[in-house]
Amino acid sequence: MPKEDATELLSINGREVRVSNPDKLYFSKQTRLTKLDLVRYYLSVAPGALGGIRDRPLVLKRYVNGAEGEAFYQKRAPTQRPSWLRTSTLAFPSGRTAEEIVVDDAAGLAWIVNLGCIELHPHPVRSGDLDHPDELRVDLDPGPGVSWADVRTVALEVKSLLDEMGLRGWPKTSGSRGMHVNVRIYPRWTFDEVRRAALTLSREVERRAPTLATSKWWKEERHGVFLDYNQNAKDRTTCSAYSVRPLPDARVSAPLRWDEVPDCEASDFTVLTMPKRFLEIGDPHEGIDAAPGSLEQLLELAAQDEAAGLGDAPWPPHFRKTESEPRRVAPSRARSVAKKPRTRMPLIVVANSPSKEAALAGLERWKRKHPEVAKILAADDVLVDSMRGRSSTWTRIRINLRNVPEELRPLNETPDPDDDPTREWRQLHAKKST
Repeated sequence: MPKEDATELLSINGREVRVSNPDKLYFSKQTRLTKLDLVRYYLSVAPGALGGIRDRPLVLKRYVNGAEGEAFYQKRAPTQRPSWLRTSTLAFPSGRTAEEIVVDDAAGLAWIVNLGCIELHPHPVRSGDLDHPDELRVDLDPGPGVSWADVRTVALEVKSLLDEMGLRGWPKTSGSRGMHVNVRIYPRWTFDEVRRAALTLSREVERRAPTLATSKWWKEERHGVFLDYNQNAKDRTTCSAYSVRPLPDARVSAPLRWDEVPDCEASDFTVLTMPKRFLEIGDPHEGIDAAPGSLEQLLELAAQDEAAGLGDAPWPPHFRKTESEPRRVAPSRARSVAKKPRTRMPLIVVANSPSKEAALAGLERWKRKHPEVAKILAADDVLVDSMRGRSSTWTRIRINLRNVPEELRPLNETPDPDDDPTREWRQLHAKKST
């Protein structure tokens, strides 16, 4: 039998899970890990990993060609699946519905990893109540050049505020450059109300740590660590605890105790180190389900902001615009209605590609072409945007020329590469609208 056609049959708590192509390399650059290695990793931390996904609909983010290949999102459950796997039907803001996988045990966990799900992406709701989240998610996303120490400091500011609001936060590394703080809540509030509470939390942390934290949605206005309140909008998911991330060292989203946060290093937590940690200390988030809290105090703070004239903030582009939401357009592209012209950010696009590596290579070519300008740019003048389409992501790289004297600013040339996978769809949509 050819090696690529081989299978490994696992018996997990009385259920059989077939792992196809078990020897296929999923990580090959820095850490050599096969698909079967990943399945075994998840089984070794299954009680913890299941704590973040059990009874929750899952978006399947599939890396069928391994961590170094392109991923795609699959919301709908595969038609061919074990009879013992549950599903739940979600309705989205677009009006569409999807029957999504719900994983309850280690066998189900192994089955989705076999599909190429390196990361786990659960919705913040339980299958019994799909309209009322039981988790508020605080996503700390550092901008270019922001230090890990600043991320940890902002996380501790989040803890302090949550304590004041009568809520308990459960921190974890994101598995990349940021951190997450999950907050169990009573399932009493709608998605809009939970997002409103998250926005208020983001703004309050920004007020307390104005040089380190920001709640600004548009990248060109951000600095420091962005608290992404929109991760609480309906249909948004983040990777859950123990998720493996597609980085060369097979880094993991690691649950932490708060006393570990000040000195932790994200790179310490990988597929190779987490099983031993889990065996020695157990799951730091083991008690999360027993500690739900109320959003009442955060929503009272939100009402105070609104009374002071601070309304809604921008939503992701595919959501319906709210009454109090500001104009949904980046400041650099906005046309001022005031008598005094508004200063627009001088942004140029230098690369579009489904491959982040190809986009970054294009950025380096642009820098070599404009070496004098490249010397002037600050770290946060380079905006690397992960653009999410209907089933996949692509990378757009823009340059903010705000720190470059006008006489040195290059013209906005055709990006290199210029492979925007949504262009055809947008052009077709524009034709239908006319």
